[in-house]
Amino acid sequence: MWRSIASILETKTHLLEGKSTFRLCGECHRHISHQFHKSPRFGFLFDIDGVIVRGKRILPTARRAIYKLTDGKENFRVPTVFVTNAGNNLRQHKAKQLSEWLDIHISPEQVVMSHSPLRMFKQFHDKRVLVSGQGPVEEIAKNLGFKDIVTMKQLRHMMPSLDMVDHKRRKTAPCAFEKYFPRIEAIVLFGEPVRWETNLQLIIDVLLTNGLPAGAPSIIPYPHIPILACNMDLLWMAEAHMPRFGHGCFLQCLEALYKKITARDIHYTALIGKPSEMTYHHATQLLSDQARSMGLTAPVKHIYCVGDNPETDIYGANLYNRYLKNKREALKTKVMLKQNLKHVSKRAVQSYESDEEIIDEEKEIAENEYALEQSAESCDSILVCTGVYNKNQDYTDENNDYVLNYNHRDFAMDFELKKPTHVVHNVAEAVEKAFEVEEYL
Repeated sequence: MWRSIASILETKTHLLEGKSTFRLCGECHRHISHQFHKSPRFGFLFDIDGVIVRGKRILPTARRAIYKLTDGKENFRVPTVFVTNAGNNLRQHKAKQLSEWLDIHISPEQVVMSHSPLRMFKQFHDKRVLVSGQGPVEEIAKNLGFKDIVTMKQLRHMMPSLDMVDHKRRKTAPCAFEKYFPRIEAIVLFGEPVRWETNLQLIIDVLLTNGLPAGAPSIIPYPHIPILACNMDLLWMAEAHMPRFGHGCFLQCLEALYKKITARDIHYTALIGKPSEMTYHHATQLLSDQARSMGLTAPVKHIYCVGDNPETDIYGANLYNRYLKNKREALKTKVMLKQNLKHVSKRAVQSYESDEEIIDEEKEIAENEYALEQSAESCDSILVCTGVYNKNQDYTDENNDYVLNYNHRDFAMDFELKKPTHVVHNVAEAVEKAFEVEEYL
């Protein structure tokens, strides 16, 4: 029955490439609505670039794939979050863009940008931070909770002698207030900037001067001031036939320059965005919040991460899956030990245990059992072939040895983490695969 529906949908593929509105016929609506009679115990985390779009062009099967997750009336029936490593926009703007592409309402609560987890870094929100990237970086920083922000443009304007590469932009007249410039206490890297040479120079200046680039330091400080970096993608897929440089390339340049100048390694206080586990924690919380708002009775147990990049999307999903497995085993062990100790206590030392201690033990057991019941069990990775990944260039040699490593240097080289649970052609097949596994047909 579902195969017949799929064949009907396939004939509408050409409608999906433009702005044409895509809707199912009444018969298909009835069939699909019937499939949602039970509460789903799974949810989706979708990458955007290379999965939903290429540049600003929506991929042919994207609307059909997302539409399958609704009741036909633009209401999601399966928890769905879009997780991108882009960091050049506010999540409400990305949600609006996705809504236009997919012709269905996507709320900001369904979008995770690479910088979204920075909301949790409250210890830096009152510090004076230098921000790097493109787009409305100051507005993004304020939206995340940062209060004292310096942009590259502002720093360059205050200290014009620092940026000396572009002769046409050189302004050597010193600013009268340079020496009164407040110390920069941290650096936030949102994404690749437009003028790499300017940002590289000024960031190095700030690191070498302990946040006071108005003068030369007597010694180079180490450790340097904190750096919070978002998006480690070495490459990403746009309209071009080959992948483009991502923020990971910018970070490589920054690390190499700092190492060459100081003979020391840059140390990141935090690396945010895929494949960081913190990003998946944040996205999973949004999935759970969405499931509750949809009135679903069962917690999200199985997560399906759909991406086009083995180095970030797949590595990150598998890393998070490993974390979930370890967390559940630890919770099971803790519950079992507590229950055993409780029984021993009752038999052997009951007279020495107060009522308060018994209540505390029972409360802890109940809390661990509840955490076990509510926590996700697995995170499966689904690799699509519409973006960075090229099945004809699988990054291995004839002995199946891994020869290329596009991950950031701070993430362990682990070939197993780059192996997807499933490989499919496109995002529509990814949704079908998850439905098949969940027997949600």
